[in-house]
Amino acid sequence: MTLTNNQKAIVQTTFGQVTDADLLANRFYNRLFEIDPSTQSLFKHDMAEQRQKLIQTIGVVVNNLGDLSTIVPAIQSLGKRHVAYGVTINHWDSVGNALLWALEDAFGPAFTPDIRHAWASAYGLIAQTAIAAAYATSEESNN
Repeated sequence: MTLTNNQKAIVQTTFGQVTDADLLANRFYNRLFEIDPSTQSLFKHDMAEQRQKLIQTIGVVVNNLGDLSTIVPAIQSLGKRHVAYGVTINHWDSVGNALLWALEDAFGPAFTPDIRHAWASAYGLIAQTAIAAAYATSEESNN
């Protein structure tokens, strides 16, 4: 999976238009726990801190979409760490769905199909990279 320059620009522009990042992160986690209740037990720390980490991580990824090779090691490390937290491959799908929902909720009608597709492609690329690293040595798919 690759991202076109147009998709990169769409993701970067729309992320820059987020007016309340904490609210976006809060909506994301609420939706994640709603669609996949098994994820809630994975978060044992302060959710305000977790929301901040989420937005920071998204920001780093979005800001580096022009040269993904600079962040591939960090994405691979993120995937490996999340296995240790108990994250399964299926959780990555839930996260993607919750992210798209939260973005659509935040942007309303301005969240066009092109914007949705760009974000879905960007998340898919990141998730594939993290999953490949996290489960590369495991015979167990953790489904």
